[in-house]
Amino acid sequence: MAKPDPALLNPARYPRALTVLPRYADLDTNVHLNNVALGAMFEDARARCMDVIAPGAGRDLALMLASYSVQFISQGAWPDPLQFHAGLLRIGTSSLEVVQLAMQKDRPVALATTVVVLTDGTRPTPFPQDWRASLGALMLRP
Repeated sequence: MAKPDPALLNPARYPRALTVLPRYADLDTNVHLNNVALGAMFEDARARCMDVIAPGAGRDLALMLASYSVQFISQGAWPDPLQFHAGLLRIGTSSLEVVQLAMQKDRPVALATTVVVLTDGTRPTPFPQDWRASLGALMLRP
């Protein structure tokens, strides 16, 4: 697998950040943060970010996951907090490409890229106009 784009490993480029405290139960048998546990942390951080920018999602409209990939960069440890940075790489008509960077002690642990599609419950639907300003504010900084 190719190494992550170094520009995506700079937390200053991300407009949103969330601190997560790992649980002891998130450790694997090697006493490192388990990859599945990290995936759940990415999911929670992404959901919190989407809830802020997508008012009404989950009622008449739903954000659905279309694709998800994670690049594991280094091992995470317990009990040190992780910072999950989030931003948008792309805004389409009805889809978003979200990138998230997990950092611990100022070093990258993992990078996740997710494509999320807005649907009316059965098919993709364009983002409402009032969401577009909120979405634009989440684009990665240069």
